[in-house]
Amino acid sequence: MRVFERLDNGHDWAEDEAAVIESVARMAREDIAPRAADLDRTKAFPWDNVKAINALGLNGLFVPEAYGGAGMRYSVYIECARLVAEACASTGIVWSTVFHAIKPVIDFGTEEQKRRFLPVIADGGLAALCITEPDAGSDATGMRTRFTPDGDDILIEGGKRFISNGDVADIFLVFGKWSEIDDPKGAISALVIEKDAPGLNVVRLEDKLGHRAASTAELAFDSIRVPRTNLLKDPGDGLRILFAALNKSRPSVAAHALGIARAAFQAGVDYINDRKQSGRRIVEFQGIQFMLADIATDLAMCERWLSHVSQMIDDGEDDVGIEASMLKMRASDLAMKAADMAVQLHGGYGYVSDYPVERLFRDAKITQIWEGTNQVHRQLIGRSFARR
Repeated sequence: MRVFERLDNGHDWAEDEAAVIESVARMAREDIAPRAADLDRTKAFPWDNVKAINALGLNGLFVPEAYGGAGMRYSVYIECARLVAEACASTGIVWSTVFHAIKPVIDFGTEEQKRRFLPVIADGGLAALCITEPDAGSDATGMRTRFTPDGDDILIEGGKRFISNGDVADIFLVFGKWSEIDDPKGAISALVIEKDAPGLNVVRLEDKLGHRAASTAELAFDSIRVPRTNLLKDPGDGLRILFAALNKSRPSVAAHALGIARAAFQAGVDYINDRKQSGRRIVEFQGIQFMLADIATDLAMCERWLSHVSQMIDDGEDDVGIEASMLKMRASDLAMKAADMAVQLHGGYGYVSDYPVERLFRDAKITQIWEGTNQVHRQLIGRSFARR
């Protein structure tokens, strides 16, 4: 597929960046991909893949050098996230969640907070981003988790649901409402909880349609006490931190979705080049070629938009919310379309677990839901064109 070879080779990576990406591609191909089917079947957390990721020092990819990392560009992280997700979507979300949770600490943390938390991640620790609650999903302002100041400490009451890495994380970035601020939006604040904090309890692990090897937990916060120094910025700064975090996590989710889409497309193409019907290879039928043409074109365009948005972030552009929404929406819709096509191309074989497309179909669905449903993103994009 020369189109995608040219697309992959079209990046202007520095020598050290290209070396990292090649190492990740090799690890994904040789270590992670062969385990994906068994991990999905057993629903076992991918610890061996986490070890492989840590052996390459990939957590340090996005941690600044001053705190034990490599401090590489966002674009490099995004390319690596796509490669890992293409090999195993469960492992991809485990690793990407570490970035989603720790990037606000990098961007908004004090020097003391960075020195305390970032080396844990650079050394291979896991992290969890805690936003969603049973009654607060896409509308984060409905969250009920409560932060109450108590001298030099903060008491935390409430809970979170659908938290990736929630049972294995070393560091939890938690959003809740400051008890002394009445405004629902103005009260949102953000702080860090460390693992083993008394009162931090895993209520349950979800039994999911896809991403079965990536743990998703419901958490309860029963009078957790953390030092006031764990608060990011000031009380009420949480919404600003949250929006900034989403502007970087949504392209990351798009990269994840495009990894799934690329894997599904490749699996479909490989199958129909080998499989014959009525004495002809399936790929030779015109109707099949039309299906390939649509997905391949959308995939190439979407991957280019991913590069564009990533470069905007590397260039220091803060106002990328609409571009990030466009990217997340289109990439996740494409993941679902590509996986659906791959199942269809496999016929009955696509419906059984002997082939990877059944797993990819299940993995694709959640990308249309998390980090804001695609209906919410369409609303954000559409209303951005209304004149003020």
